[in-house]
Amino acid sequence: MTRAAATAPARVAAVDVARGLAVIAMIGYHFAYDLRYFGVIATDFEHDPRALVARTLILSSFLLLAGVSLVLADRAGVPAARFWRHVGTIAACALLVSAGSYAMFPRTYIWFGVLHAIAIALVLARPLVRRPALAGVLGVAIIAASFAFSHPAFDDRALGWIGFMTRKPFTEDYVPLFPWAGVVLVGVAVGDALARRGFAPIAALGRAPRALAVLGRHTLVVYMVHQPILIGALWVWQALRR
Repeated sequence: MTRAAATAPARVAAVDVARGLAVIAMIGYHFAYDLRYFGVIATDFEHDPRALVARTLILSSFLLLAGVSLVLADRAGVPAARFWRHVGTIAACALLVSAGSYAMFPRTYIWFGVLHAIAIALVLARPLVRRPALAGVLGVAIIAASFAFSHPAFDDRALGWIGFMTRKPFTEDYVPLFPWAGVVLVGVAVGDALARRGFAPIAALGRAPRALAVLGRHTLVVYMVHQPILIGALWVWQALRR
């Protein structure tokens, strides 16, 4: 661990900026989704190719960066206890999201969304953080398997969190381990490749406004508060228009 700690800093500004950009994209996407909920727009988020591509790119960014961050933490010598506290915090937030979404959307609440997936994927990916080639191969295999296989046995919530459903479930957010844990594993391989090059390929991002890096350092907090703020603001706006 001493050798690893000397190879990379605890934080890389370019990675924080990349995460900050992903946060802005997420907020924009969710704001549009909320506008649909309040009847301001009529975008078909479930079938419109543009909306589906946007969601895929945003999710991929967060999960890929989660894998990159695993590499950074390992090379910086971050203690195991801190890793488990981080995973526990994400898992607790995932439960809060499930409870909050159930209160608002009892028929389509989030039973396995992005935070649920990240918490489990981090645990699965951590043993491979120093085997990036294997992580990359397994990641690609998991992504490919999600497109190649499906079975009705996975259509129930008991197994649906794994993936392989034959139809998309009725839920506000669904991020199964297949393919998304694969994206985290690919992120481990990408993170190792970037670290070996001193993060030079993305160094230009580090020159972005500091606010983006700050935003990227507090992604979980922003994720937890942005929707209540957006929904509350839109509710007040509609109430004032009546």
